[in-house]
Amino acid sequence: MIDATALSEKPVLTGARIRLVPLSARHADAFHTACLDPESRRLTGTHHDFTLKEIQDWCAGCPDRADRLDLAVEDRESGAFLGELALSRIDRDNAHGVFRIALTPSATDRGIGSEAIRLLLDHAFDRVGLHRVQLEVFDYNPRARRAYEKCGFEVEGRLREALHWDGEWHDVLVMAALRTRRGTDAGRALA
Repeated sequence: MIDATALSEKPVLTGARIRLVPLSARHADAFHTACLDPESRRLTGTHHDFTLKEIQDWCAGCPDRADRLDLAVEDRESGAFLGELALSRIDRDNAHGVFRIALTPSATDRGIGSEAIRLLLDHAFDRVGLHRVQLEVFDYNPRARRAYEKCGFEVEGRLREALHWDGEWHDVLVMAALRTRRGTDAGRALA
């Protein structure tokens, strides 16, 4: 079952090259800069133009949110902001949660995302007690889809023409990772 205190506690999760730390006000400027990048906006389907004040307010409130987990991805050596991720929309009755991640342009194509995803999934399954973690990825982002598959996510469905971007309709793929599939060939491909 889900541990009701697990989302209130804001962990530091350390990997070989990165550290996931509680997203806080100190990340706001770098987070806002990342939100302005056109390619990052496209990959996340972000239509809203976030102001620095909106990001500052969001980041400042993250430590107090007991219903979700928002973490910054930092370089383990330098402490540089590499992106952020979240585990949210927790369904306590069905041990289900929703995941998302956004990396800065400098952090892509380096395995940073896969490392961050694995750290968060381990926490979601082992500490929070989730059975299922779901995400959505756009059909025009095969790089992200491959990273998710390497971490144990499998495509479960397709929301046809659910995103309108740059004058065209795009499908959204629904993917999920299951605790019971961890460590199996289908559930976690080799990196």
